[in-house]
Amino acid sequence: MHHPTKNDLQPDALAAGHVGNFSNELRILRDLLHLLPAGVTVQDERGEFILVNEAATAQLQLAANAGSPSSPADDRHAACLELLRNGRPVVLEEALISGASRHVFLTSHRPVQIGGRNLLISTSTDISEQKAFEDQLFRSAYYDELTGLPSRRVIEHRVNSLIRDDPHGHFALAFLDVDNFKHINDYYGHAIGDALLVELSKRLGLALRDTDMLSRISGDEFLLLLSPISNDREVSEFIHVMQERLKAPFFIEDSETFASTSIGVSLYPGHGNNYEALRQNADIAMYRVKNNGKGSTAFFDTSMEREALARMKIEQSLRLAILEKRFCCAFQAKVDIRTQEVKGIEALVRLRDDEGVIQAPGTFINLAVELGLIDELTFLVLAEIVKSIDLINDTFGPNATISINVAAKQAANLEFMRPFARALEETGFPKRFMIEVTEDAFITKSHFQDEILPILRGIGVGISIDDFGIGYSSLSALADITADEIKIDRSFITDIHKRPRSQGILRAIESLSEALGMTVIAEGIESYEELAYLQAATKIRYAQGYYFAKPIFLEDLRPATPLISETRASLAARPAQESRQSYSRASGFRR
Repeated sequence: MHHPTKNDLQPDALAAGHVGNFSNELRILRDLLHLLPAGVTVQDERGEFILVNEAATAQLQLAANAGSPSSPADDRHAACLELLRNGRPVVLEEALISGASRHVFLTSHRPVQIGGRNLLISTSTDISEQKAFEDQLFRSAYYDELTGLPSRRVIEHRVNSLIRDDPHGHFALAFLDVDNFKHINDYYGHAIGDALLVELSKRLGLALRDTDMLSRISGDEFLLLLSPISNDREVSEFIHVMQERLKAPFFIEDSETFASTSIGVSLYPGHGNNYEALRQNADIAMYRVKNNGKGSTAFFDTSMEREALARMKIEQSLRLAILEKRFCCAFQAKVDIRTQEVKGIEALVRLRDDEGVIQAPGTFINLAVELGLIDELTFLVLAEIVKSIDLINDTFGPNATISINVAAKQAANLEFMRPFARALEETGFPKRFMIEVTEDAFITKSHFQDEILPILRGIGVGISIDDFGIGYSSLSALADITADEIKIDRSFITDIHKRPRSQGILRAIESLSEALGMTVIAEGIESYEELAYLQAATKIRYAQGYYFAKPIFLEDLRPATPLISETRASLAARPAQESRQSYSRASGFRR
């Protein structure tokens, strides 16, 4: 081991060692400074650089190449001199754009005095990734990712700002809902549906002023702010032009698609003094359009508010009734008009309201479909049938078919129909059941014909086309439908004995259905004259309607007196001239 000698401890030797260590430390500090990830510069009073590390050199070179208007060289030099003169520290963000890339630096400038000289020490950190992430969060919070349109909170803020800044101004808020968008998604797929929304938003946004705003607030719903406006006619004209623009087809991935919107409009200040009231009233007006056929525009009025309140009450009652299982079934017979025997029965769902009063389905079925409650309601009907099958057999006969209505929306939904088919099979008597669906389940491009129908056929369930003749029907389309039964809508049967044109249509449907092996049932027979015409002038064997029997509730069934006997006795005793009370679909004798 080396031990220090006397000479090693001389002052000159100590000084030399100290200088050497200091020099090494300076070299280390200099190297560390140059290797720092943050840019560091030191400038004198003339703005000349005394020290620039490698990160700062790269940033200065980037600034020179970018030529960014936010930080040109001359402005930067002048700004640095100004900072030295003021003697105040400053922290700021600097953005540099070079080609397609954008860099953001957080720069701190601090004037200091060292060795009697005024210097400016600056440090810059690249926060580009952080800013990009912040921008992404901002856009996700305030802009729709699919269409790039402002979100709900943006238009809400804009409306509230207009009301706050100009309470005496006038503007319009329109609620737009894309018609039948779920069908487009179901048939074409969600990718096409998303592309359609993008193209639709472009058309909706045409001709908007800088002061207007279009916002996508949910899947297929938009809000349109038109501000300022002079009168409602100006709004009507603008929306009419917009609706006409939407009539042209959309070409997406070789598919020709059509789309329309139902639009409700509220006006400030007449229809509300805050965003929520205006949006809600525009929504109410839009629902008026939906109920009246879609694809048009309605302005809010106070009568709509009363309707909306009534609808809300029904909705609440409906949800509570399903929760409490306050539904019951009524059954209406399908009668052989030649022998007066009961061929089958149709299960008709009824709702008991809070007071125990029976409500016809016209008041709640469409709402149940709209709210997504119809599936549970259909399962409740099936459960009621299974629970009461012995009573049904005693009353209508063990061979009577049992028809259950399934909405077209349900019929095209594999997620509902597969478990429903299993439930029918698990009853132990699936061949007794007949599923009644409207024509649009077949005619519109859905899963029903190709995927669901074979499942039902496999377990022996029959298929009936309900309300035939009032929807999408045509005789050519009928040839492509594989069903067991056609129920001719009441509108063709009313006063058939007095309407030659209806008689011709009836004969055509009868002939084609006979050729295709389908049974024809005439719906809603109300008078003896209608029955007599069918018996004398057609080959139709089966009919259903108030003339034969009212819908019968389970609690009213009397097994000791089967309905088949009552029907025969009633028909035999009834005078030929007797007519029953007028049938009304709203009164809900059938769904």
